[in-house]
Amino acid sequence: MIAVRITLATFVFALTALWLAAGTGTPTAGQTLQPMITQYTGTMALALMSLAMVLATRPKWLERPLNGLDRMYRLHRWLGITGLGFLLVHWWVSSGEQLRRRRAWAEEPAEGLHSWLQKQEGIAEAVGEWSFYAIVTLLILALVRWFPYHLFQKSHRLLAVAYVFIVYHSLVLMRFDYWSQPIGWVTAALMLAGLIATIIVLTGRIGHSRKVKGTVESLAFYSRLQVLEGTVNLEDGWPGHNPGQFAFIKDEKREGAHPYTIASDWVPEEHRLTFFVKELGDHTREMPAVLKEGMPVTVEGPYGCFDFEDSHSRQIWVAGGIGITPFVARMKYLAHIPGEHRRIDLFLCTEEYDQEAADKLMADANAAAVQLHLYHTPKDGLLTGDRIRATVLRWREASIWFCGPPGFGQSLKRDLVAHGLRKRDFHQELFKMR
Repeated sequence: MIAVRITLATFVFALTALWLAAGTGTPTAGQTLQPMITQYTGTMALALMSLAMVLATRPKWLERPLNGLDRMYRLHRWLGITGLGFLLVHWWVSSGEQLRRRRAWAEEPAEGLHSWLQKQEGIAEAVGEWSFYAIVTLLILALVRWFPYHLFQKSHRLLAVAYVFIVYHSLVLMRFDYWSQPIGWVTAALMLAGLIATIIVLTGRIGHSRKVKGTVESLAFYSRLQVLEGTVNLEDGWPGHNPGQFAFIKDEKREGAHPYTIASDWVPEEHRLTFFVKELGDHTREMPAVLKEGMPVTVEGPYGCFDFEDSHSRQIWVAGGIGITPFVARMKYLAHIPGEHRRIDLFLCTEEYDQEAADKLMADANAAAVQLHLYHTPKDGLLTGDRIRATVLRWREASIWFCGPPGFGQSLKRDLVAHGLRKRDFHQELFKMR
């Protein structure tokens, strides 16, 4: 989360500094602060929405700087929330009396392009107002957890349409002399990037170059765990993946792709990927009934930087429920790598227990020389930092890799850091994409 917060704060402060450097001035007699606040909040809202649009296309080149697509989506979410905040202030300040009468610079005579833009103000204000209502509605729906995922995917794409109208609104009503200054140049670049991203979103070309066709080869359902295990046979084109990464899968019967962590090592000769899917919502609950062996699917990826790569001689893995998936992939990888001498302890906390699944997990752990500690929480209680420290005596020499419920991970991190763990040695997968 630190990278997300720093990136968001840096972006906001940098744009604010450029806006202040544009020489907004102070209101003179008879004027108010409203024109300045309107211009500032409008510029910031546009910039934040533009960057959010770019991140919506899942740009691969930004993954490593932002430490994974999971954090890119977290940043995308907070850009939307922050942009919504600026939009609300912008709407509140600019409502009521005609905006044109509150802008000193709009009363100045204009020629050429400036004059044409002034003539568009009435249309631009109306377009901006209705786009504002649409964006607020769509963003609220995106933030409401009970809103069905398949409807969220469809409605969220409408934000791209609303963004185009916001760009038009901003082009017309943004202070004209900004365009000859750095704030205008940066805003123009963000607009252009956002419009390109809009085309990619609306034409369905997100991740187009990273998509590979495949066929569902086998399915197994663990009813006690409510987990579906599926294997997909891929056609040529998959670049390979590292354990801990994930991919988007789309079947032919439903719109939209959904992300799943890959639960298998990549063997080029076999062209297979395995996924574990936990029934957690409307989309995943339907999958056992919808997916059939032999069904064609599209796989997009790989994504993610939860790759287990560090310089520590020991690692501690902590999985909560379906969070075991990246660790299964890593164990299958380690089983094929002779001479791996790193000491690894894997803690799995699960509310449900299935003997068949437990036997498979134990076999993977033995093959990878990983020490497995299984906590069936109804019987064994919750896993705590005290239990980890009591089990792994040299835990301070280890890095921690966590995948599971976010609250559990944050609680565990606070406990371990309070006892001497360095924050940078705690790695947490933020797998919520909404």
